[in-house]
Amino acid sequence: MALSSAAPWTAFYGDSPATLDYPHKTMFQLLEETANRYSKNTAYIFMGKETSYAEFLQRIDAAARGLTAMGIRKGDRVTICMANTPQALDCFYALNRIGAIPNMIHPLSAAKEIAFYLNFSKSKAILTLDQFYHKVAEILPELENPTQVLIAKIADELPFPLNLVYPLTKGGRHPLPKSGYTFWSDLIKAGKDTVLPDHDGKWDDCAAILYSGGTTGTTKGIMLSNLNFNALGLQTIAASGFESVAGMKMLSIMPVFHGFGLGIGIHTALIGGATCILVPQFSVKVYSDTLLKHKPELIPGVPTLFEALLRAEKLEGADLSFLRGIFSGGDSLSPELKKKVDAFLKAHNCPEQIREGYGTTECVTASCLTPRNYARSGSIGVPFPDTFYKIVAPGTAEELPANHEGEICISGPTVMLGYMDNPEETAQTLRRHGDGRLWLHTGDLGHMDQDGFVYFRQRMKRMIITSGYNVYPSQLENIIDGHEKVLLSCVIGVKDSYRGQRVKAFVVPMPGIEPTEELKEEILAHCSGHIAKYAMPREIEFRTELPKTLVGKVAYRVLGEEANAAE
Repeated sequence: MALSSAAPWTAFYGDSPATLDYPHKTMFQLLEETANRYSKNTAYIFMGKETSYAEFLQRIDAAARGLTAMGIRKGDRVTICMANTPQALDCFYALNRIGAIPNMIHPLSAAKEIAFYLNFSKSKAILTLDQFYHKVAEILPELENPTQVLIAKIADELPFPLNLVYPLTKGGRHPLPKSGYTFWSDLIKAGKDTVLPDHDGKWDDCAAILYSGGTTGTTKGIMLSNLNFNALGLQTIAASGFESVAGMKMLSIMPVFHGFGLGIGIHTALIGGATCILVPQFSVKVYSDTLLKHKPELIPGVPTLFEALLRAEKLEGADLSFLRGIFSGGDSLSPELKKKVDAFLKAHNCPEQIREGYGTTECVTASCLTPRNYARSGSIGVPFPDTFYKIVAPGTAEELPANHEGEICISGPTVMLGYMDNPEETAQTLRRHGDGRLWLHTGDLGHMDQDGFVYFRQRMKRMIITSGYNVYPSQLENIIDGHEKVLLSCVIGVKDSYRGQRVKAFVVPMPGIEPTEELKEEILAHCSGHIAKYAMPREIEFRTELPKTLVGKVAYRVLGEEANAAE
């Protein structure tokens, strides 16, 4: 029997259920249910200011009235170009409350990118922060549809006296003109007497649009339903091993425009009755200060977030025994980095280990997770409840036996509706197999063992071919990261007239380690014991840090373009 139909991984669920009930409710309806149950609990904390679930519901309704008064209706798309702030959450759920669709983009997007997203989604409005207004104003003439501009100010959400100091210390370099936009606070006032329509959204409606390069690297709008988000939240709580997360605090540091940040850091926490600690901008200092001040039990993050733990001076000697769930996803966590983080946690009185997960934006975010008290080296865990994995021969629907490498495919209630206005790509990515299930072809390489533990290799497109041999960068990075003097590495292929490509490694040494020629020789000697000669790095370049994508992943494409341009 095929692994995907036998589901042997459920044997490792412990006390977690193998199947769940998924209510036919919208995101707002499920949140409302939770908010009424835990009305006095704190829904989110923003820079010291707490908002209860009861207050949060009032804020959502006020925002929904304001958006309705502005002319936003069911099915309309509104772009949210925001950091992790209360207004971003209020707007997101208010749009869902009235059946409109949030189009989530990064506030640090370039002006031309914002124009693309607005035109691509046919957005009727955009909400952004005052310091980013100049980018929106710049591209207004390029927009294909009338677009109303809403401006939020962080100072409006700060407690006294921080609300007075913040504009003076963080004020934008671009003063706002006197017209051309509506302040979010004025939108709320304008909707005060507006009667909200009945909430007629459906559980299977498109509830949000997120963006990904997909398997081909071109930008695609991913349409995700209410069920997708709600199922993710319920599955994550069940798979976490906690009977309930109500009353716990989650460090919501991953950005709201990203599936991981929005789906886990925000929606999972809120439908579970937990508290989101909203962090609008990451830095190692803010990270460590927030950990020590608020003592969150739950931290979801990408590997670079946990790598930052290792160089946070304020955490030296800190007691981190309050941590109960540390979840890594969004990028591959090398076994060596996991060892370093686990050792760090143990040395700081935390009884938990980092738990790796895996997923794609096409299924919101995570779809599998390492069991709470049982990990297998190199594995990204076992599938969530009601989620099925299979490994197929690339380009086919042919399921491969256990321990055979192929393309990872996923089926379950979090799989997207499809790519916005792109039926061809949707048909390539979502395929109904002979078993009758609809499968998401991820474009990622990996395998499953006989017990259903999943092992991620890497994106099928991220491969170096040197002298006819396939070299997988993530494998080399795992080896280099295993050196005791290495904090982080990134391996790329550089054009080579003789080999086609040669291997180059960018390396960040551990704090206090000097980047010397002797260190290069040490690293190469370390590599030579683990990899074939053809896969050896021909160059090592030391850096103090590596460029990151907007969601905190190492931007290997940037390094590749830089290195190849220099040839």
